[in-house]
Amino acid sequence: MILDKITNNKQYFPLGKGIEQAFRFLLETDFTSLTAGKYPIDGENLFFLVNEYITKDVADCTMESHRKYIDLQFMYKGKEKIGYSLLMNQEFTKEYDATNDYALYKPEEYSIFNLNENEFAIFYPDDLHMPSIKFNEPEPIKKIVVKILIY
Repeated sequence: MILDKITNNKQYFPLGKGIEQAFRFLLETDFTSLTAGKYPIDGENLFFLVNEYITKDVADCTMESHRKYIDLQFMYKGKEKIGYSLLMNQEFTKEYDATNDYALYKPEEYSIFNLNENEFAIFYPDDLHMPSIKFNEPEPIKKIVVKILIY
């Protein structure tokens, strides 16, 4: 997992062509008028989701992971807390769904970090993450999640 400010994006270009493309896309795109949904960049190799939701209590959030895609999560508007843990032998609450590329897990031991406006987090397949956690009160957020196919 990587957590940083979007202004430091270029130092992550050596991580791969997909990561570089994702950052260039994030910096060149105005997300103001885009509504929630899935949008193509390079077919199924690289696409993004506009997520708009209200943050919630940690008890109402779910730990997840992906196998086919790296998640580059960019906080466009608002802020949330995200639970994080390395994938070990956690108990599934939903086995891996290959069509939608996710598995859900029972939250066990995990750390929590803040994702503020103009910050991003990169999650690899061994990074369990639990987004959507509120700070003090629930608040609306708009987050862009770029999905980068692992070659």
